[in-house]
Amino acid sequence: MTIREQLEIRETSYLSPYACLSSKSAGRERPEQECDIRPVFQRDRDRILHCKSFRRLKQKTQVFLLPKGDHYRTRMTHTLEVSQNARTLAKALRLNEDLTEAIALGHDLGHTPFGHAGERALDQVCPLGFRHNEQSVRVVERLEKQGEGLNLTWEVRDGILNHKSSGKPHTLEGQIVRLSDKIAYINHDIDDAVRGGILKETDIPEKFRKVLGETSKIRLDTMIHDVIIHSMDRPDISMSLDVEQATMGLRKFMFEHVYLNPVAKGEEEKAIHMIKNLYEYYIHHIEKLPDQFLCMLDEGVLKEQIVCDYIAGMTDTYAVKKFEEYFIPESWNY
Repeated sequence: MTIREQLEIRETSYLSPYACLSSKSAGRERPEQECDIRPVFQRDRDRILHCKSFRRLKQKTQVFLLPKGDHYRTRMTHTLEVSQNARTLAKALRLNEDLTEAIALGHDLGHTPFGHAGERALDQVCPLGFRHNEQSVRVVERLEKQGEGLNLTWEVRDGILNHKSSGKPHTLEGQIVRLSDKIAYINHDIDDAVRGGILKETDIPEKFRKVLGETSKIRLDTMIHDVIIHSMDRPDISMSLDVEQATMGLRKFMFEHVYLNPVAKGEEEKAIHMIKNLYEYYIHHIEKLPDQFLCMLDEGVLKEQIVCDYIAGMTDTYAVKKFEEYFIPESWNY
């Protein structure tokens, strides 16, 4: 009996009846020989962690565009905090940690440079539209490994696709990531906003602090414990009514006072301008794209999709570099 088979047997005896078992996965689009050591979801987690799209997250904006300081979150640190929250919940609820972690690590792989500003720019300029959750699936199915994709299991791809508020993951592990994403960004974005002088802890409405706590640490602890208490041995992942209302109220507060704050978002129009101009440039100069992307033209993929694929994969710094290359006279670069 292989180590993988032993681990699969251990899952059946330990995990909750509501957990997604590795041995019961719906499988991959392309059948593969099983690993003798790792169950399928652990392999998916490892593939995501080692892929180039994951490494690029370290130079992609979370909220603050090119902040002056080393301690602001990036898209990668956001992803890691989502993963940690999700693993804590999955372990406590006896759900599949490997599946949960794989979804968490992969949920933002398709995110654009400059965060949601870049996403909005591509959505506005591309007639096909653009949504980062769908792009994340496209990354793992088609774009990674020089067009081969990562060939992940159906459960991981489902969780990545449905991690947004409007999504409905088919596994509890996917539901955990969807909620952990909100828990993470609400709390760490408050921390970054305080660091950036946009908020003070006392600016948070008292009605939310009374339910959730006075500090980020306490709020995070309250949310995690509440999810565990109200999801234990149940077929869905949820919060108590009062904590859920306070959490969603705090999220709305953050949109009004941080995500749309002109101090935090003062540079966004510049970022949107860059992304839109890069899109139009590549549409008219498609030959400038790397061969990996040009090959998709021969396969019948629309050039609008290919240009989105390329731009969405850029880091903030690379997007700025390409914009300067195409639109700023060389003599002006000092």
